[in-house]
Amino acid sequence: MTKLFTTLFATVLISSCGDNNNTNKTSTSTSDSTSTMKISLTDKKAFQDTIDGKMTDLYILKNTNGITAAITNYGGRLVSLFVPDKNGKFTDVVVGFGSVQDYIKSTEAYFGATIGRFGNRIAKGKFSLDGKQYTLFTNNGPNTLHGGKKGFGDVVWDATQPNDSTLELRYISKDMEEGFPGNLDVKVTYTITNNNEFKCDYLATTDKKTVVNLTNHAFYNLNGEGSGTINNHILQINADFYTPVDSTLIPLGKNEAVQSTPFDFTKPTAIGARVNDSANQQLKYGKGYDHNFVLNDKTAAMKQAATISGDQSGIQMTVFTQEPGLQFYGGNFMQSKNTFKGGSKDDFRTAFCLETQHFPDSPNQPGFPSTVLEPGQTYKTSTFYRFTVIK
Repeated sequence: MTKLFTTLFATVLISSCGDNNNTNKTSTSTSDSTSTMKISLTDKKAFQDTIDGKMTDLYILKNTNGITAAITNYGGRLVSLFVPDKNGKFTDVVVGFGSVQDYIKSTEAYFGATIGRFGNRIAKGKFSLDGKQYTLFTNNGPNTLHGGKKGFGDVVWDATQPNDSTLELRYISKDMEEGFPGNLDVKVTYTITNNNEFKCDYLATTDKKTVVNLTNHAFYNLNGEGSGTINNHILQINADFYTPVDSTLIPLGKNEAVQSTPFDFTKPTAIGARVNDSANQQLKYGKGYDHNFVLNDKTAAMKQAATISGDQSGIQMTVFTQEPGLQFYGGNFMQSKNTFKGGSKDDFRTAFCLETQHFPDSPNQPGFPSTVLEPGQTYKTSTFYRFTVIK
């Protein structure tokens, strides 16, 4: 496996004064409160490949405060995200790989990926629209997960970078691709804002009635890659209810109160405080947390979904979304089989995901918010992750 940040062909530096005229420079510097430092990003050449006849690359986004993201158009994957910690040191809070080939070879398919057509699980790989049943590829036991055998995280997106802080990705998913009806025209815009946010804007239209549920599947460790467990991160989720699941992680169709359960994160709580509660059947099913939370403030246009902070770094990430749900995954299926860009392994529970979404299996659950998109309608939703520090 490639060790990144050690031997690089291209080093990208960014300036805290926001020099937007230096986009062609291969190196720059960014300053924190105490010193000038270099932020080394992944080797760009390792992301320049040809897959399915299309070129892949690595794109660098930055804001005027020095926050930097690296995104590849292979799967629309967030590869790196550098933010300052409590001491002003820039830390890469996203775990991932150092090349396109490492992503392809990974035993975990979803690191950093843009997920679609349908994020999360669809029971038994089947759903019906207007009386017609559609059959999908089952890639997660008896169920379909994150779009099927070849979801949006495995395709090459058409990429346009209109400015230093923005990347636009477009993909047209053909009618019946992975079993889903309709030609779906998707546009995803990723932005690093000057409010220190990683912003995700999703748009889609279709020519046939279909179902859509898009999200980003970045794996985070707010202490940085190789820093160990995320169980000491402090998490708060603004949800009074969650959706319990069966043994295959398909929702039972009802919402249950989190109060007096290990799923109560309504107050800041260490992730690992109750994760090993052997008496809780839901934790047994998920081998820990891998559940959808029903977000409060259902009428809010943009709701604060969650806040999480790194116990070592003091980096705090707050999630805002227009989506009704949030999937909290605690890295329970990480098995030390892959080597990240910095050289560490993907060890058990060393990264987490907070995926904004409509609920799992919504096409088969009439009581859940609808994921149906019809011709003439536009699927439009936004999520952003804001980064601050706790001293």
